[in-house]
Amino acid sequence: MPAAPDFPAAPDRAPVKRALISVSEKTGLIEAARALAAAGVELVSTGGTRKAIADAGLPVKDIAELTGFPEMMDGRVKTLHPVVHGGLLGVRDAPDHARAMAEHGIGGIDLIYVNLYPFEAAVAGGADYATAVENIDIGGPAMIRSAAKNHGYVAVCTELADLQDVLAEMAADGATGLALRKVLAARAYARTAAYDAAIATWFAQTLDEPAPRRRAFAGELVQTMRYGENPHQSAAFYRFANPRTGVATARQHQGKELSYNNINDTDAAFELIAEFDPADGPACAIIKHANPCGLATGATMALAYARALACDPTSAFGGIVALNGRLDAATATEILKLLTEVVIAPEADADAIALFARKKNVRLLTTGGLPDPLAPGTTFKSVAGGFLVQSRDTARLTASDLKVVTRRSPTEAEVADMLFAFTVAKHVKSNAIVYARAGQTLGVGAGQMNRKDSARIAALRAADFGLDLKGSACASEAFFPFPDGLIQAADAGCTAVIQPGGSIGDQAVIDAADERGLAMVFTGVRVFRH
Repeated sequence: MPAAPDFPAAPDRAPVKRALISVSEKTGLIEAARALAAAGVELVSTGGTRKAIADAGLPVKDIAELTGFPEMMDGRVKTLHPVVHGGLLGVRDAPDHARAMAEHGIGGIDLIYVNLYPFEAAVAGGADYATAVENIDIGGPAMIRSAAKNHGYVAVCTELADLQDVLAEMAADGATGLALRKVLAARAYARTAAYDAAIATWFAQTLDEPAPRRRAFAGELVQTMRYGENPHQSAAFYRFANPRTGVATARQHQGKELSYNNINDTDAAFELIAEFDPADGPACAIIKHANPCGLATGATMALAYARALACDPTSAFGGIVALNGRLDAATATEILKLLTEVVIAPEADADAIALFARKKNVRLLTTGGLPDPLAPGTTFKSVAGGFLVQSRDTARLTASDLKVVTRRSPTEAEVADMLFAFTVAKHVKSNAIVYARAGQTLGVGAGQMNRKDSARIAALRAADFGLDLKGSACASEAFFPFPDGLIQAADAGCTAVIQPGGSIGDQAVIDAADERGLAMVFTGVRVFRH
């Protein structure tokens, strides 16, 4: 590893005499360039950026005037030159560096404002392979990294907000402080890391490589939080470059800031409700601590909410409500009768928004649409010393996927109930049991250490709220290892059972179902969620 040279200490104040500007996103460019020029800073620029500055009537040098080389190879080579990187990397107070700069005619560059080719936007817009590759910036990241390394003397800006910070600090004496330059360097390396992560992720997806040798994730800060899952934990919320529709992209119409737990629960609610196509009618999910405490469909959204609430009104207190369609005033009126933390929907009408405006502590989010539950993607989870990565659970069943394993076949209504219950069970923490009938959950058992207890708890909750399980369907997200869980469900009143199958005890479970006249189907698909 290279040893640290014996450089002089970096100055606290570093004057800005020359700035290099090269940006793809030109919002605010002219105002910033004008402010720099007014401060007596020499401007150097490239290509379209130089033309925009010159067209505004400001003095600006072309980078070719410094390097002695024209832009070439379709603009791929213009800043990759010793005069540029020497001007960025030269330690002004180090005699050897100063001597080299003088000998080779390298002038110092004290400030750069460089944002990068819009690779992330190109990929998000569906760019083909060649276009995506052409939008991979090389010179920009190289300059940013050079300037950031030499932050003892150089201020590096990768977005307009950075440059505005620099201009504010320059107002006093035309110089930047070391503390700010360190902050800017940290931001710059985070930006290039995120950019490289986006490129690496795109390559892995394009090459269909589910487990690349190295994997990086990057996000942009959306919100710092007062605390995390508990008050003694710090927390922040980040958004990916090309985010999936959901809580990270939602517009918050009102209410106090979302907490860590709010965001986690709202995400669980919206991912669940996205399973229910609005074309099939309104649906509503109510979530508490990332588990569904009720989900139902209805002829109207208000009815869907009422049916979901009926499943467990106790747990719904202080919960999250997710809708698969427009929030209207009638539904808003019903929701606001109970303490609710967050309501999320694709859209809301003006009357509903006005009703929520009277309740300042309730957060209303709209997303503009639902995420595609079948879209590929990845999820990840931290563990000590590393992280786990897996593809998203996009399992979705139809009646043709079901294998009848009992003497009695299910009725058409039972098949619909089983598929509904299994879809909900996919979003319940394991071990999961869900009872449902006619597009309504009746009882949910979540997160138990054995499946029999989940079946019993789900039945007890139904009984607590006067919901009859007679003729209901029971979904288990993993196989019944023993007949006891199925017997518990049968005793509760269910008549049809859906489960993955695959246990060495399958036959004993099938026999127990036949003895009780149940219809049971195997899916061959397990949907654990931990």
